[in-house]
Amino acid sequence: MKQIAVIILNWNGEKLLREFLPSVVANTDSDLADVIVADNGSTDSSRELLRREFPEVKLLEFEENLGFAGGYNRALRETRYPYTVLLNSDVETPAGWLRPLFDFMESHPDAAACQPKILSYKEKGKFEYAGAAGGFIDRNGFPYCRGRIFDTVEEDHGQYDTPVEVFWATGAALMVRTDLYEKAGGLDERFFAHMEEIDLCWRLSLMGKQLWCVPASHVFHLGGGSLPAENPRKTYLNFRNNLLLLHKNLPAKDLSGALLRRRLLDTIAWGKFLLALDTANASAILRAHRDFRRMRRDYPFHPPINLLRKSPENTPPKNRQRIPNIIVEYFLRRKRLYSQI
Repeated sequence: MKQIAVIILNWNGEKLLREFLPSVVANTDSDLADVIVADNGSTDSSRELLRREFPEVKLLEFEENLGFAGGYNRALRETRYPYTVLLNSDVETPAGWLRPLFDFMESHPDAAACQPKILSYKEKGKFEYAGAAGGFIDRNGFPYCRGRIFDTVEEDHGQYDTPVEVFWATGAALMVRTDLYEKAGGLDERFFAHMEEIDLCWRLSLMGKQLWCVPASHVFHLGGGSLPAENPRKTYLNFRNNLLLLHKNLPAKDLSGALLRRRLLDTIAWGKFLLALDTANASAILRAHRDFRRMRRDYPFHPPINLLRKSPENTPPKNRQRIPNIIVEYFLRRKRLYSQI
């Protein structure tokens, strides 16, 4: 049996498959991995395209759209390879992209998952928003990356080419040990979209495992294909899921303070949308908090340690020793680059 399943989740993505799948097929070591497309109930000609033009690609056919999390959870249950790569359908892979990830995981038994360096498909000399060179999270729960803080995306000059343990690895190209993925519970299907991989990585960390960025591998991600940055639906999901992220993964004794700070910060964001006369996004924040209050009853468990706070009993890894307030660093101290923090 091969060691790796490279699984691409597809829903009505015939155009993306035509553009990006050839690079994955051509540049994935067939002795090491199988390329698999899990089709999420597509109604376009995706399946016909795969059968006709990509016979070497294995096809999993689901009768309905199970969403990002649900689709991947089912695909991993049905494939059962030692390693799985969750690969977005809008990712171009260059030659030799997979082997460094596999070699790293084989030589680092405490690593649960890793990601390559994520570069922009449109501007190949720049990082891509969704993951860049590895993800972190600040003391208030806001995610950022080596190479990307908020909307500031850096050019890649090799400044982040050292492997580093990170807080989260992007779901755009995520290699994970399949058994640990399942042991951690997989992706949370109630998130629907956005931050599911951060939640999964946090749970893997709480299990005592590590997440890494391995820059010896890189891929090119188109990104932005689902919802534009200022789409109220995206605003709603980001705010709601970020609150769920904190509620699920912080200890109960630290949760009240964290949520209080977030209510204050989210109120400021709500006010900024109102001042800009953007009532749709302002309403999205209110709905996010309303639905969070309803959904949090579904998550009774709280872990015993706080990975967002340095404390002797936690003994967190080096990259978590100083947890910044990314809003203060970015907006008040005007630090736009990860290397400045």
